[in-house]
Amino acid sequence: MEALLKLSVLLLLSLSSILSAPIATAAAVIGVTYTSPLTAPPPTSTGGNSSLPTPPPPQRARPEAIAAVVCDLRFGAVRLPQPDPNLIRAFTFTNTSLLLSIPNSLLAPLASNRTLAVHWLHVHVLPFYPRSKIAAISVGEDAVAASELPFLLPAIRNVHLALRDIGIRSISVSTTFSFINIVTTAFPPSAATFKEPIGEAVIKPLLQFLEDTNSSFLVNLYPYNMYRLHFQIPLGLALFQEGNFNFRDDFATGVRYRNLFDMMVDSVVASLAVAGHESIPLVVAETGWPSSAADGNAESDANPAYAELYLKSLVAHLNSGKGTPLRKEGVAQAYIYELVEEADPKQQLQQQGAHNWGILYPNMSKKYHFDLSSASKNGTIASGRLLLLFSIALSYLLFL
Repeated sequence: MEALLKLSVLLLLSLSSILSAPIATAAAVIGVTYTSPLTAPPPTSTGGNSSLPTPPPPQRARPEAIAAVVCDLRFGAVRLPQPDPNLIRAFTFTNTSLLLSIPNSLLAPLASNRTLAVHWLHVHVLPFYPRSKIAAISVGEDAVAASELPFLLPAIRNVHLALRDIGIRSISVSTTFSFINIVTTAFPPSAATFKEPIGEAVIKPLLQFLEDTNSSFLVNLYPYNMYRLHFQIPLGLALFQEGNFNFRDDFATGVRYRNLFDMMVDSVVASLAVAGHESIPLVVAETGWPSSAADGNAESDANPAYAELYLKSLVAHLNSGKGTPLRKEGVAQAYIYELVEEADPKQQLQQQGAHNWGILYPNMSKKYHFDLSSASKNGTIASGRLLLLFSIALSYLLFL
């Protein structure tokens, strides 16, 4: 009787520990963006002296080397803004999810010609799928110009239908926007809506398409850029750092935000809710922190120390499975920008908006050191405690 009483107490303790354990959802899939280097730069002037040789262009990394380093770093997904077929082939049988992009220059032709969409798929998808794990296609990248917007939705629909034409139904189709171009505010998140006229004319019908096809909303989200635009934002808030002043309150919802990333994510979530599609999965297609800038004096916060701190904190936050105040499951995926630093620094700054975002040096060695494991440990805390306490209770009874 006494033994049963003690067992009951242990079981009650186990239930108490389960109830007191923090609830966590599955961790977000952490991916990386790989932008193929630009073509060779124009020949350097020799000052009229033809005997001086022109420096050779930097060597591109082999696709196999890119695939190998992505697997070694344990990234779960790769975003390819310039999906070279050889690079797609290199990810065959790697179990790395691929997000392919179609350039804005093809929006108008794709919008009026479904056959062209089928042709693009025959070049970039059909030879490799499903051996290469192509999961999604982004039609266009931040296509908000007046010359591009009319073609965006028709192009997306034609790519979607072209996938059906060739018998593929498991690849989702969407497009990618930049936070700063489509969301009105991040302060507070609950007040955010999509900007007009793009919200009503383009985003709202796009969201209906995404919901109908079970696809995700893709957004580029850079706390660094928001921090640079708003001087009142504490640096620590942008870098996930705890501190007496590193928070912002949303008085409408009563939520206290302790990092800018969550504020920006919830601003998108609030905008989705206002548009009537709050349940659509959210993917952060790009995020990162620059390690250098073209004007280093004006942007002293673009440095390797802050870049490493942001990436470490971001990965830990995503792996925690805590989500955000307005979306407990958090984002479905987040892609770090950018994988490889260009061998030519001037070319890197030209290609990537006057900033250097690479997390690897051109020789594929790590610039930073952080754990990229995508497995969240929090979700198993309760079950682990339960198993441990049951084992203790059983052992106690056996040795009475």
